[in-house]
Amino acid sequence: MSRSTRLALPLIASLFALYFIWGSTYFVIRVGVESWPPLMMAGIRFLVAGCVLFSWLLFRGHKVPGFRLWLSAGAIGILLLAIGNGLVTVAEHMDVPSGIAAVMVATVPLFTLCFSRFWGISHSRVEWAGVAIGLCGIVLLNTGSNLSGNPWGAVLILIASLSWAFGSVWSARITLPAGLMAGAVEMLVAGVVLLIASHFTGEHLNAMPSTRSFLALGYLVVFGSMIAISAYMFLLKTVRPAIATSYAYVNPVVAVLLGIGFGGEWLSPVEWLALVIILSAVLLVTLGRFVFRNRHRG
Repeated sequence: MSRSTRLALPLIASLFALYFIWGSTYFVIRVGVESWPPLMMAGIRFLVAGCVLFSWLLFRGHKVPGFRLWLSAGAIGILLLAIGNGLVTVAEHMDVPSGIAAVMVATVPLFTLCFSRFWGISHSRVEWAGVAIGLCGIVLLNTGSNLSGNPWGAVLILIASLSWAFGSVWSARITLPAGLMAGAVEMLVAGVVLLIASHFTGEHLNAMPSTRSFLALGYLVVFGSMIAISAYMFLLKTVRPAIATSYAYVNPVVAVLLGIGFGGEWLSPVEWLALVIILSAVLLVTLGRFVFRNRHRG
């Protein structure tokens, strides 16, 4: 096997994990919350995944992070996983279709661009045009039948997207544990916070979850958390950010198709148009900075 092939295989596998595994988690979350309380399920998901990954890293010789690193990683874990993913899980429990949830979350790169201004990062007119187009898409999506009748679900996903975007920008500007240890600590803290929130909101199991929901939880722990997060960390180290974050405009397509094909979901013509507009905006923001900047340099 040639060196180029050895390098290409993990890259392809990582992109597959982000595109299809993360894209599928929206539908799997919907399956899970059929019989799991949402905060409880999300908490178990991240606590178990964090414990397994943390234990594996200790076995491989990694050191336990210091107190300050725990604090910084914990804060990011709360923003990204406890609030970002937790509220999406709650929204799907409130009958927001998994495909619609994925389309809303696809706006994260747009909000990321806005929050980066807090740290003095300048952006081109093309990128701001992408934000404006994306906001139009959000407004259009909320006029569709799936969200217009569920305003609280739409608000929760919007807050989740804002939290994920802010946490993503902030995480690049604070010191975190090295490598996968950052993800392990983030999942551990998020899992504990979500389970505490589950307790204080009065969640409880009325009956044993179905086999289908147990399998969904297992998929989220192994594939949606440990494997996908590891793949994302690998891509951030080996490829340009535009490639690593390209999942943002692939995940919604995967989620929508899975929801329609296996979950009986549907999108109105207005919502399909909103999907196209939002994905076009994300593509403009994600790739525009490189394309137009390179042309300017040329």
